[in-house]
Amino acid sequence: MSARMIRRLVVRGRVQGVGYRAFVEDEAAALGLEGWVRNRRDGVVEALISGPQAAVEAMIGACRRGPYSAHVQGLDVMEATPELLQQSLPGEHFSVLPTI
Repeated sequence: MSARMIRRLVVRGRVQGVGYRAFVEDEAAALGLEGWVRNRRDGVVEALISGPQAAVEAMIGACRRGPYSAHVQGLDVMEATPELLQQSLPGEHFSVLPTI
């Protein structure tokens, strides 16, 4: 059984207005991950993902590619704390949050 991990992702490039958040939400559901995704006003997409190590690593790979219409120029991956998961909307395993 693989260990659970939490990672914060910051994705740069053409990642807003191209369905990137919906792509992340769909991939997270398929992989059984918890967390959230949101646009930031500085033009990046930020996500928090939590789950088994193998699923989190698969999600990171999917985020490097993104949906067809996106162009990912960079992806920063950082360790994160469980407290950040509390930003998810009540009753949801994975949330699309408002832009900050």
